[in-house]
Amino acid sequence: MKKQILTAIAVSIIAVSCTKSTTKTETTENPDGSVTTTTVTESRTGLVDTAKIEEARDNLKTTVNKTGAQIDDVADDLKSGAKEVSQDVKDAARKGAQKVEEGAQKVQDDLKK
Repeated sequence: MKKQILTAIAVSIIAVSCTKSTTKTETTENPDGSVTTTTVTESRTGLVDTAKIEEARDNLKTTVNKTGAQIDDVADDLKSGAKEVSQDVKDAARKGAQKVEEGAQKVQDDLKK
């Protein structure tokens, strides 16, 4: 029993001694011009291969940023397409209204005869 307790304590001490703490401060400028500062403290143990995890996380961030940029591009394309469609609809409505007015004028002229 004593050996198990001593072994558990030794493992705990090793795990705690292998902990690495990193503090990162990020400053972000918001669209309204204000600045936000964020401080993040990361604690890691030395028992895990953090290089692969960091690489995967960085790859994920890069992919997310690229995807966000693509979404912004698609949104801009949709906006411009919607404006074109809107203008086409307005033109068609204007032409239709003009034809209706011309038809009504012809009917009025015919009725006067």
